[in-house]
Amino acid sequence: MQFFIDTGEIDEIRQWAGSGLLDGVTTNPSLVKKSGRDMLELIAEICSVTDTPVSAEVAALDHETMLKEAAVLADIAPNIVIKLPTTLDGLKTCNSLSQQNIKTNLTLCFSVNQALLAAKAGATYISPFVGRLDDINLDGMDLIRDIRIVFNNYNMRAKILAASIRSVNHVSESALAGADVATIPTSTFEKLVAHPLTDKGLDAFVKDWASTGQTILKG
Repeated sequence: MQFFIDTGEIDEIRQWAGSGLLDGVTTNPSLVKKSGRDMLELIAEICSVTDTPVSAEVAALDHETMLKEAAVLADIAPNIVIKLPTTLDGLKTCNSLSQQNIKTNLTLCFSVNQALLAAKAGATYISPFVGRLDDINLDGMDLIRDIRIVFNNYNMRAKILAASIRSVNHVSESALAGADVATIPTSTFEKLVAHPLTDKGLDAFVKDWASTGQTILKG
């Protein structure tokens, strides 16, 4: 499974890009607002930090304006992925962009039917929002599993991108459910490697090694 980071903070992206663990970046209007940056300048800077896929979202709701905004965003860098809402106009725009070999990410997906239509429209990524389904007492992972079954049944090439990740459990559960990608907030990304038994074991090793008086690096 690939790991994308869900943020508009350039320092966070630079940190994770340097780790060798980052496979992509997703942004949205709310993250842009939080950053306090001009959107086009921010997206351009993100693309200067990483050559992995960077999802940049249109602001329009109608097909014609979405196409115009997509052209502006796609012109920023070759690794731009145009993020579109999973609406009828978004699907029409996705179809048009896919015919131009422009990658797309269909966001705010909450049903198998939406995912099917997005895949049919040629979406590169489809983003089911697992956390928001959990918020209304539905199991977001059920949606990931159902989409995976349907995509496998029909050999659909669109990638399932688990979004609205709220915890480390969401990440592991998404992997088990068959998601191709998880886009993860920085705070959750940092917790993925943590485990109390790792810390406890490492502490014991450090103390035992110190007691030997040895060194690996000589001179």
